Amino acid sequence: MRIAAISDIHGNLAALDAVLADIARRGADVVVNLGDLLSGPLQPCATAERLMALDLPTVAGNHERQVLTHAPARMGASDRFASERVTPAQRAWMATLPATLRLGDDVLLVHGTPTSDLTGWLETVTPAGMRPATHAEVLERAGDARAGLLLCGHTHVPRALRLDDGRLVVNPGSVGLQAYDDPEPWPHRMENSTPHARYALVERSGTAWSVSHIAVVYDWDGAAALAERHGAPDWAHALRTGRMPDRDTLTAGR
Repeated sequence: MRIAAISDIHGNLAALDAVLADIARRGADVVVNLGDLLSGPLQPCATAERLMALDLPTVAGNHERQVLTHAPARMGASDRFASERVTPAQRAWMATLPATLRLGDDVLLVHGTPTSDLTGWLETVTPAGMRPATHAEVLERAGDARAGLLLCGHTHVPRALRLDDGRLVVNPGSVGLQAYDDPEPWPHRMENSTPHARYALVERSGTAWSVSHIAVVYDWDGAAALAERHGAPDWAHALRTGRMPDRDTLTAGR
């Protein structure tokens, strides 16, 4: 069984199309989507149309929940941009997405962890910033989730960790945004340091899972120009470089 895992598209339709084309070229039995689909100053409606037509196994991310439940005054710029543009039909589709989803008996899809869409599974945020999570932290977050393959997103960082009990936790990275900053729970930033769209191919041979992280070229300059036209220069910088702008106060509208 070969699974292509995508996550954190954030309305970046150009990146999504490039990733889907690469998946089609390499081949996969199924494509799964781990949430944070539309929020961002790019193309939320067109991205929703594309995803609705594909009808992929998909879980909701924290941004779907926030767009659906938060008052506009509570929303960040990315959620507000999407919320003001998505159609009633697209909003209704978002509302159908589950928080977790099983694929067969051995695969669990989540956005953050099995119990939270705001907690990174393979990264830990401290007052000093973001760092890779320890084995003990990943194991604790896994809890009693019964699956050999645990797929997550949220932090945008491509990473995998095999637990001592044999379970494999995989974050495919972000299709649509390779850098962001966040003030919660402490100020931190994520930077993948290149603008390539990310996804993962995960394959089972016998009872063991293997993972390949893929970086895909797409028109990131065009995506950045669109972000600039929509009043998001920090997004534009992140899209072009995979890094956040070098200044004291950063915001990517996330």
